[in-house]
Amino acid sequence: MSGWDEGAVYYSDQAQFPRGGDPDQNNSVTPHAALRKFKEFIRGFHGSKGDFPYRESLVHNPEHLTVALEDLDAFDSELSEKLRNSPAEYLPLFESAASEILASLRSKVAGETGEMEEPVTGDVQIFLSSKENCISMRLTGAEYMSKLVKIAGIVIAASRVKAKATYVTLVCKNCRSLKMVPCRAGLGGALVPRSCDHVPGVGEEPCPLDPWIVSPDKSKYVDLQTLKLQENPEDVPTGELPRNVLLSVDRHLVQTIVPGTRLTVMGIYSVYQASTTNQKGAVGVKQPYIRVVGLEQDRETNSSGPSTFTMDEEISFKEFAQKPSAYSDLCQLIAPSIYGHADVKKAIACLLFGGSKKRLPDGVRLRGDIHVLLLGDPSTAKSQFLKFVEKTAPIAVYTSGKGSSAAGLTASVIRDGSSREFYLEGGAMVLADGGVVCIDEFDKMRPEDRVAIHEAMEQQTISIAKAGITTVLNSRTSVLAAANPVSGRYDDLKTAQDNIDLQTTILSRFDLIFIVKDIRSAEQDKIIASHVIGVHTKSTGGMKNSAATEEQNWLKRYIEYCRSTCQPRLSEKAAEMLQNKYVEVRQKIRQQAHETGRVATIPITVRQLEAIIRLSESLARMRLASVATQEHVEEAFRLFNVSTVDAARSGINEHLNFTPEIANEIKQAETQIKRRMGIGSHISERRLMDELTRMGLNESIVRRALLIMHQRDEVEYKRERRVIVRKC
Repeated sequence: MSGWDEGAVYYSDQAQFPRGGDPDQNNSVTPHAALRKFKEFIRGFHGSKGDFPYRESLVHNPEHLTVALEDLDAFDSELSEKLRNSPAEYLPLFESAASEILASLRSKVAGETGEMEEPVTGDVQIFLSSKENCISMRLTGAEYMSKLVKIAGIVIAASRVKAKATYVTLVCKNCRSLKMVPCRAGLGGALVPRSCDHVPGVGEEPCPLDPWIVSPDKSKYVDLQTLKLQENPEDVPTGELPRNVLLSVDRHLVQTIVPGTRLTVMGIYSVYQASTTNQKGAVGVKQPYIRVVGLEQDRETNSSGPSTFTMDEEISFKEFAQKPSAYSDLCQLIAPSIYGHADVKKAIACLLFGGSKKRLPDGVRLRGDIHVLLLGDPSTAKSQFLKFVEKTAPIAVYTSGKGSSAAGLTASVIRDGSSREFYLEGGAMVLADGGVVCIDEFDKMRPEDRVAIHEAMEQQTISIAKAGITTVLNSRTSVLAAANPVSGRYDDLKTAQDNIDLQTTILSRFDLIFIVKDIRSAEQDKIIASHVIGVHTKSTGGMKNSAATEEQNWLKRYIEYCRSTCQPRLSEKAAEMLQNKYVEVRQKIRQQAHETGRVATIPITVRQLEAIIRLSESLARMRLASVATQEHVEEAFRLFNVSTVDAARSGINEHLNFTPEIANEIKQAETQIKRRMGIGSHISERRLMDELTRMGLNESIVRRALLIMHQRDEVEYKRERRVIVRKC
């Protein structure tokens, strides 16, 4: 029998720990036996290296101890099973055992009188961890009540820290006697007795019913915080709203988590009585919550996603990266149902893999995420690219510009209905931390909402100062945006700035800007029509194509593996080559500006230089290379030239040198416009066009004349470019 032979002192544990349940169960672990086994586990468990990991960890960090359930399984499977099924009963015993072991490991100290005394040790908090699979938040129900559960999700809200009483001190109103009552852990309260234990003497008045008054000053407290955990966006079934559950964290877990953090939580599935329940017959209806006894952040600052890969996967990934055609093969896996757009697919591949994040010695953080803007005609598969990235990226959030507000993209401050406190809820940019945000219809967003993501795109943080809450949230995301030009289609007679109609501050934050045009060519149309018809005829209706799904899952895992294991840097030769090319391009732009007297629409600045560095690192990461070479820099420059530089040169800027006849016609059109419009007057653009075309002028010549006058700041567009105002 356990508990009878220990240190030559014979005693029974029946009085201290009343035995519950069936007395005939000989294999049940009594509380005293559990306490002794927990002590043996902490003191004597051998690690894989032959050391004593828990004993050493307790000495180095006496405040808390993290225990792996697999180790407890190996030590005593019955004890581990008891801890899983009745954690609220056995976890306090585990913490008591840790405190006693810590006291025995410490040497005696000299007291005030000079005598050697036992050291004073505080409480030790036990954190539990496990490698078992998480269960879905939707499957947690009554069968898991009061048991250990492991779930994963993303924190969307965090409350302020509160003081939770562990022991409440009660004072009797009549006899002034004191009584200490323990409180239930988590969100539970204390069970206050109805009567006083004091026996009245001769002539004393007996204590009445409910005589107790709570004395807050003499009670004991710990810190408590509540979190709201929501399902990961990729785990939510199609058409369903994401579920969330309340978490309760205490002591050393308080204020360690901010909204937007992805967590794997080990906790006790419990219930509490919600204060908002006003129904009289709802006494037995409780609200579920999870009392956290261990949590693990899925992602550190320098990696993305948990690095749980099998040996076979790692070998196959390394073999693929060594292939000479790895780069082209990856680009073919990007949106295979879309024909053409080879450079756009390469840019999206770079966005999915990303560059290397860097932290400078002074604490400044340089982003490694790549931002891409697709701007062009309708029906050029822009939204299809966004939907593909949403399904392929390990972490992705898709949103539309018209249906997104500044608070919905960044973060909002919400008042709690029961406690009337303000708390933060993260938006799309926070929920996609470490992944990609896909924003469709980017041009339809309100300007004030678009300004809200400036900080998130460059500094990769979101600063909040509302309702007394001042904090900074992480938003380490890539942005893939799709937009239409001002007039719906891209107009080559207009400049790039007039076509895009986005502020320069937001344009400069995009590393690559692609102009996607619907080119009218009989041969091209025939090829695209054949490809689209082939996609429709080969589709399997409602059935999923297993080969395509496997390819997409493989690509997702490969991206996750590359981002978590490879952090490439520029080689010396590549850095020197990049420096020379940057100086050369800057010199060309300066010379062109000197010759034409005009500044380039999108000049090459340091921000664009950093974009090329990120692209080079991303290309190296695709090959699992630790160093970005000259070959990667050349490809990055080529992608930059065919995207951003071409976008800056597109439109009327290409046609600066007109023939004498066209120049004469433009001059005549300018004269007629000035004659028709006085200084300070305004007229509808459509009306002006009709009047001048009736005079025999070509409409395209009039448009060019208006654009040239607009560049010289002689006219101004208003009311969404429908009204022209003569300035000087």
